[in-house]
Amino acid sequence: MNITQLKYVLEVAASSSMREASTKLYVSQPALSASIRELEDELGILIFERTNKGISLTDDGREFLTYAKKAVGQYGILEDRYLSKDAGKEKFSVSTQHYNFAIKAFTDVIKRMKPEKYVFSIHETKTKEVLDDVGTLKSEVGIISFSGTNEALIKKIFRDYQLDFTPLMRRDTYIYVWEGHPFAGRKEISIDEMKDYPCVSFDQTGDGNFYITEEALADYSFDKMIKSDDRATTMEIIAEIGGYSVGSGMLSRKDSILKGLVSIKMKEEDPLTIGYIVRKGSALSRYGEEYVKELLKYKEI
Repeated sequence: MNITQLKYVLEVAASSSMREASTKLYVSQPALSASIRELEDELGILIFERTNKGISLTDDGREFLTYAKKAVGQYGILEDRYLSKDAGKEKFSVSTQHYNFAIKAFTDVIKRMKPEKYVFSIHETKTKEVLDDVGTLKSEVGIISFSGTNEALIKKIFRDYQLDFTPLMRRDTYIYVWEGHPFAGRKEISIDEMKDYPCVSFDQTGDGNFYITEEALADYSFDKMIKSDDRATTMEIIAEIGGYSVGSGMLSRKDSILKGLVSIKMKEEDPLTIGYIVRKGSALSRYGEEYVKELLKYKEI
């Protein structure tokens, strides 16, 4: 078993066919098939089920995939640190849900510490990626939130991933509409009053075995739903068709993407708890320690 074979498995699992995977990997289809069969023979399991309709993961294959992802991720971290052109430079990485204070804390660390040579990363991404990134140490710190609806699930994942969570703040639930919306002047509103308008939700779907939303009212049945995984696209949809999104009410007027949005307090109660996660027992770099110090400036609970 080698890292190339693991990468092959990941690509095949993410593709619709062996042919598509071989094209993406720049390797012939027979060579790709032979390499995976050699791996299956070595492991004594069948990773993929082959039929005339295509390929699919077996139960053993799905289990193997979770470990392969972690191994390839760790190998990538080693490559970046020791073999890339950036070897020898200061490195620090954060993964976060969509919160401006997390970005502000990140830039404040850079401005205050003034490193000479560095490669820093901040990944604004989905909930599962934040969990995976910190769990595999791709990122030292992750910013994450959960509502009462999915609190039990999230806390179980923290335990499964060996993550420590520190709460920073708790926010009531708000609806975001464009400033020209008929309800823009309201101070408070019920979710049922928005039933004629589409809810634009951040798309959390992926190849994982669970669905985790970072928004409140996850169990509410919306009559009209649009999923988007890009903030600019979400804002454009809200502006163009009178849609709305659900959030924490934390709008930054310095963020050009958010200009024009209006927040309205929701009557329904499903507050968001927002905080940061680190890998349990893992020592933070000096940049990680300073970043946590910046985050704690926002701590309210």
